[in-house]
Amino acid sequence: MIKLTPELRSQKNSDLENSRKKSHCAEMAFRRRNKSYPFFSQEFLIQNHADIVFSLVIFILIGLMFEATAKTAILFIQPQYNVSTLSPEGEVTLYQYGWKDCATILFYFFITIILHAVVQEYVLDKVNRRLHLSKSKNNKFNESGQLCVFHLVSSVWSLYILITEGYLLHPSSLWENYPHVHLRFQVKFFYLTQLAYWLHALPELYFQKVRKEEIPRQLQYICLYLLHISAAYLLNLSRVGLVLLFLQYVSELGFHIARLFYFTDESHQKMFDLWAVSFVFTRMVTLTLMFLAVGFGLARAENQGLDWETGNFNTVLIRMTVLLLVCLTQSWLLWKFIRFQLRRWREFRHEQAARKKAAAKQPLRPLKRDSLGHHENGILKAENGASPRTKKLKAP
Repeated sequence: MIKLTPELRSQKNSDLENSRKKSHCAEMAFRRRNKSYPFFSQEFLIQNHADIVFSLVIFILIGLMFEATAKTAILFIQPQYNVSTLSPEGEVTLYQYGWKDCATILFYFFITIILHAVVQEYVLDKVNRRLHLSKSKNNKFNESGQLCVFHLVSSVWSLYILITEGYLLHPSSLWENYPHVHLRFQVKFFYLTQLAYWLHALPELYFQKVRKEEIPRQLQYICLYLLHISAAYLLNLSRVGLVLLFLQYVSELGFHIARLFYFTDESHQKMFDLWAVSFVFTRMVTLTLMFLAVGFGLARAENQGLDWETGNFNTVLIRMTVLLLVCLTQSWLLWKFIRFQLRRWREFRHEQAARKKAAAKQPLRPLKRDSLGHHENGILKAENGASPRTKKLKAP
């Protein structure tokens, strides 16, 4: 029988204790993940909101299978108010807007909640486990990750519409033949999904447990997007709105990509400089385009006046209100941008000053000398200049 020494016995006891702690932690984590909450409680709704919404979507889709409910279910899925017109290309189906669009927006509101949960669970949460970010940085990382996906999809989609509709090659088409009451399917569907996404961002503040300090900032840009998109859609300025949304989404995409790189490695700050250039360029193009299309293009149009039936809102008061709204928004964004850049510059100067002070406070290291002498040109010499080596005595 092998006898254990006291050292081996203590090591064995510590290993057993560590294994017990690990098993206990794993058991607690397993219990925490599988913890059940009462039905319709706050935690139950937050944890299972995507599943609840998915069941509502399935319920609407099942309605398409029965003749009695198919007409009602189609209101939620397909855009309404379609009109068939003749064109040189043949018969074309165009769309207008109306109150039934609210049902379609509600359906795609549910779809965006499901997609938000899929991106969060299968992409962002896996990345967060590897980065080990703090709680505040984790919330900002999730926000930038979600918006990065949305801005990428929306910018590509809007660019495709601008190219296929010919708005980029013919800028005058942005204000000619106003009001632009009849929309193609892709244009109307784009606006409906945009409204659905920014409406879904409001309950996501509750589902994602956003900090109270972050809620006012997020509410500001959510409400601004809803206001501008709704105004472009309802005032029949859909063509100008498409161009402005494309410019804005490309600029915001650069910012959120830069912030994602910064959270992975704080040394990546050059992306913010590229975003700063694109941000200023976007503001200049936005203001120029609005004055060109609304201030000059619509002002010279023949059909001046307010007509609800034809969808004509080309009056001086509405034009000035639209221009004032856009100018105030762009000025506010520029003011926030200048404050952000000044804060970055101050932090950089403060960091540089702290490094200089730390370098100045470091004492100079004294030159080490041996007891026998010192080193000079790689050779050890004594204090009196003689060699420290002991002389050998000659044999007699």
